[in-house]
Formats: sequence, structure tokens, C-alpha cells
Amino acid sequence: MTTQLAERPAPSAQATPRRRRKPRGEGLSTVLIHLELLVVACIVIFPLLWVVGASLSPGDGLGEVSPFPSEATMAHYADLFTETEYGRWYLNSLYVAVINMIGSVVLAAICGYVFSRVKFKGRKAGLLSILILQMFPAFLAAIAVYMLFLNFGLLDSLTGLALVSIAGALPYNIWLMKGYTDNLPASLDEAAAIDGAGRLTIFVKIILPLMRPMLTFVAITQFTLPWMDFILPRLVLQSADKQTVALGLFNMISSEYANSYTTFAAGAVVLALPITVLYIVLQRYLVTGAAAGAEKG
Repeated sequence: MTTQLAERPAPSAQATPRRRRKPRGEGLSTVLIHLELLVVACIVIFPLLWVVGASLSPGDGLGEVSPFPSEATMAHYADLFTETEYGRWYLNSLYVAVINMIGSVVLAAICGYVFSRVKFKGRKAGLLSILILQMFPAFLAAIAVYMLFLNFGLLDSLTGLALVSIAGALPYNIWLMKGYTDNLPASLDEAAAIDGAGRLTIFVKIILPLMRPMLTFVAITQFTLPWMDFILPRLVLQSADKQTVALGLFNMISSEYANSYTTFAAGAVVLALPITVLYIVLQRYLVTGAAAGAEKG
């Protein structure tokens, strides 16, 4: 018996781990996914190359524009700030964007906390009304907004435009903040209430810091929204010195005798640069906030 046990080979100290076999079709699906991503990337990048190439091409027309111009020039970027009021348009859009961002973050945080944590009569009806309002685009109320601005003296006002932008995006932001706050443990509120903290203290010192990812998401999206908006500024802004970037760039190519397409392309590139950098730097917060807000509503 002892001899038989001694003759058995000792197990190898460094046993080679068995490789997990890939399921059939996994390699093919990976290739197809990467191929799809490549196609989508080409579809997105190709128009961007044309815009950048147009901004560097000589002349004003689009006849000889190419993604890689042979005689690239920066003259259109210089003309953008010397021959037009692009700097003023940029500051006007920045003013509207900052007010829209601050107002949206404050109101969405407060309303989201109230609808998530406070039980009051009409809460479900209020949430349903906000959800219904969210389904309608803001431009459907264009006539009502115009009459409202006319009666309150807010026509041709950048502040009024910011208020409309805040109100238009508020239903969506409230649902985002409510969904995110629902995922926060209610035991935090209960523990703080036992220690004698009021609702305001609980909101400011406990819940608000935990809302940081979603607050960042709302802040970025609401900051970038006014840069691209055209319909509402076209409706309520009338003076030349109150124009936003969208209106100013549109006027470059809307005239019958002055069609500066290449300068328009340069303005679009300058407009997109800071927003692109902002999205890249804060991409982690954007993904986290969007995913967390969609988990529970």
C-alpha cells in the first residue's frame, strides 16, 4: 500500500490554468461591434472635417472647399473678430448660458428633493403634469411666450431668454433629479432627523453633496443648450447688440449678397472648441449622471 502511494506522481506546483473556451460567435460579434463603431465614427467625423476644412479654405464660397485644403489660411478666423461682432455675440450667449446653468441647477435640485423626499397632497398629480409638459417641444408655446414677454416688457432681453430656457428644460431636469434622489438611502435623512436636523439642513449638508454627479450633468447640459438654440432667440431678441452666436452666424449666410460660408465655418469651429473640451473633461460625470438618473423615476 505504501509502495503504491509512493509511486503516484506528485501534483505539479505550478499547474497550468485551463483556458476558458470562448463561446461560438463571440469573436465574430466583437468584430461586428468594432466595425459598427468605426462606421459611426466615420459618419460623425467626416462632416467635422469638412467644417474645419471650410474654415481654412480661401475665398467665401463652398465651390473649392475640401476637408484638407492645399492652401490653408487663418484669415477667416481673423475676420471673425475684426469684421463681425462675433465677440459680442459670444458674450451674449455666455451670459444666457451661465444664468440658465445656475437657475436650472438650483431649481432642479430643490424640486427633485421635494418630490422625492417630501410627501404632500398633489405630489403624484404634479409629477404627472411635469411629465406631460416634458413631452411637448418648447417652440410649440412660441406665440404664448411672445405675448408673455410683450406684456411683461421682456422682449429683446437676454435675461428673459435665459428664464424661458430654464422653464423649458425644468420638467426634464426635475425628473432627473428626482430619479437620482430616489436612489439615495432614506436612512441618511432619518439619522439626521433623529439628531435634530431640519429639512433644510438635511438637504444642504447631506443630500446636496451626494447629488454632485447629477448636478454636474445638469449644469453641463444646461450650459451648452443656449449656444445651439435658434428659435427662441429669433423670436424674442430684436436688437443687433443682443444677438446670440446662433443668430449672428445665421445672418452671415442668410443675406442674398453676403454669403460668408467660410467665415461661418470658422465661427462654428470656435464655438465648438470650448464645449468639446468641457464635455471631454467632465465626461465621467456626464455618463454617471445620465445612468443614475435613468435607474429609477
